[in-house]
Amino acid sequence: MADPPAAVPQRSAHDTRSLLLFGGVYGAVVACAMVAALTGVGHNSAADRRYDSAWLLVTALASALAHGYAHYIAERGPHRRGQALRALAAEWPLVAATLPSALILAGGGWGWWPADEVEYPAFTFNVALLFTLGLVSARWAGRRWAMALLTGVADAVFGLIVVVANALIK
Repeated sequence: MADPPAAVPQRSAHDTRSLLLFGGVYGAVVACAMVAALTGVGHNSAADRRYDSAWLLVTALASALAHGYAHYIAERGPHRRGQALRALAAEWPLVAATLPSALILAGGGWGWWPADEVEYPAFTFNVALLFTLGLVSARWAGRRWAMALLTGVADAVFGLIVVVANALIK
C-alpha cells in the first residue's frame, strides 16, 4: 500500500514576511547588478535605456522563475497539483523590487529625465531599499533600534559594493 501524500505546510505570517524580505533584498541586489552591467558599456542613449529597462525585467523574471523552480524541485517527496505554480508565484517580491529601477531606466528612455547617468538614481533607490529592508527585518525580528539601523547599513553595503565595483570597472 502506498504512503499517503505528505501534508503541505501552511505559510505563517513569519514565512510570508521572510519571503517578502528575501525577495526584496534579492531583487534589489539583482537590480543593482543589472543596472551596473547594462550601463557599464558606455551606451546611454534613450533607446539604450529602454533596452536596459526591458533586459532588467527579463532578468528579474528569469531569476524569479529559476529561484521558484529550484525551491520546487528541492522539496523532497510528492508534490501536489499547483504546487509548482505556487512556488513560482511566491517569487513576486523579487520582481517587484526591480520594477522601480526598470521604471527609472525607462524614464530616461522616454525623455522624463536625461538618459545619461540615469544609473545613479537607480543605484540610490536600490541602496535605500536595501537599507529599509534590513531595518524592517531587524525590527520585525524584535531587535532594538541601534541593531536595526546597523542591520540596515549592512544590507545597504551590498548595494554599495555593486556601485563601487561599477565605478571601478568603468
